[in-house]
Amino acid sequence: MAAVRTEVRGGVLEVVLDRPKANAIDRATGIELHEAFVRLRDDDDLRVAILTGAGERFFSAGWDLKAAAAGEEDTSTDFGPGGFAGLTEMFDLDKPVVAAVNGLAAGGGFELVLACDLIVAADHAELFLPELSLGIVPDAGGAQRLPRRLPWFLAMELLLTSRRLGAAEAQRRGLACLVVPAAELMDEARRIADHIAGCPPLAVQATKEIARRGEGLSVEETFAAMAAGSFPAYSRAMATPEFLEGARAFAEGRGSE
Repeated sequence: MAAVRTEVRGGVLEVVLDRPKANAIDRATGIELHEAFVRLRDDDDLRVAILTGAGERFFSAGWDLKAAAAGEEDTSTDFGPGGFAGLTEMFDLDKPVVAAVNGLAAGGGFELVLACDLIVAADHAELFLPELSLGIVPDAGGAQRLPRRLPWFLAMELLLTSRRLGAAEAQRRGLACLVVPAAELMDEARRIADHIAGCPPLAVQATKEIARRGEGLSVEETFAAMAAGSFPAYSRAMATPEFLEGARAFAEGRGSE
């Protein structure tokens, strides 16, 4: 039985992690997730994805440690293409992914959320990194991304103490963009995704490309890379008729309401 379900709604790919009881991720599940995101990347009709977990208790409990302890899993860092969960090291995806966090996002589940571009959380959701107490390093995005998303001291507290970050605090700290009752989670995630899907696709991809690839550069270096044609999606977007028409519309005050 597949651990990952997908459904297409217009230009939106909905990806549901469905592996009872806790949506834990083994290597096979990570490969299924990666295949879903490759489909998003390569299908021109798909503009954006929503990633969520089945049920209301767990978004994902992270790495399937029971399978690893039983010898069913390779305990090396080779999680397959795209890294852990198929997304945490997928660095060529310039289409946005909205995380709809429906419950606990623990360990690798939190790291999977951090690999997404927008976070919408149910009001009962919690995110935490319990790895250190188990002698495991949170190296699938926790130690790399969290200090870039939150103030240093808060990020280090979460990394080193395993404190649970509730949905309301995640929003207050700027990590989650929206917190809603659980019954409204998918409606809100779809509202955001539908808006993105309705925008010119190359402009969306170029925006994510600049933000993603510019994260390790200074502002000056990012501008230089854009001017040098080092950002392919941006170069393609600048050459489209939609960009030229959009510039004219902005200059003429059209489409601003």
